[in-house]
Amino acid sequence: MATPVDVTPTDDLELAICRILDVPREKLFKAWTTPELLKQFWCPLPWTTPEAHLDVRTGGSSVVVMRSPEGEEQTHRGVYLEVVPNEKIVFTDAFTSAWAPSDKPFMVGIITFEDAGAGRTRYTARARHWTTEDRNTHDRMGFHEGWGAVAEQLERVAAGA
Repeated sequence: MATPVDVTPTDDLELAICRILDVPREKLFKAWTTPELLKQFWCPLPWTTPEAHLDVRTGGSSVVVMRSPEGEEQTHRGVYLEVVPNEKIVFTDAFTSAWAPSDKPFMVGIITFEDAGAGRTRYTARARHWTTEDRNTHDRMGFHEGWGAVAEQLERVAAGA
């Protein structure tokens, strides 16, 4: 079961969570980079992820669609800034594809997978924002609860992968 770990944001524009997950980092990375697996954990239940198109490489793009229980859809387009297999994934919504700027950048996501021994992983998820207003909006949206729930869902999905 995901064990919360204290983590300090790097500055006042960042939100962060950290968990020790009972899954090797290779399986967690695989879940983050395989569309059918990502669709199973990407957003907190009862929301679902009906679509995930991933070109997981530095400069590659992604399109992920989230759906509410009422049928409302949110499409998230982004670009991978850095991909280090089994260690790190950095992505942003500042670009939509092939370095085409988005209408309104919101954040950069930084996901790290560190070996925690005994087949476990120190999983850290950081969201860096352009403005304090964006950071506060993300916090009010339930960043800690939502990204914490996603970490638990990720652990279950990756364990079975």
